[in-house]
Amino acid sequence: MSTLHLLVALLLVLVGAIVFGGLVYLAHRHPASREPLLVGLAGMAVLAALVTPIVTR
Repeated sequence: MSTLHLLVALLLVLVGAIVFGGLVYLAHRHPASREPLLVGLAGMAVLAALVTPIVTR
């Protein structure tokens, strides 16, 4: 893997962590949205499904 690929992978991990944290925070502030961890994991699954085809190219 080249350095560029590693940097892009690191960027995607960091963005994923920020999205996960944001979703957990929103679910924590609005408890009717189910358990915060479940909402965060669902958001991460959607993000992974969208990013995987881009990374595998």
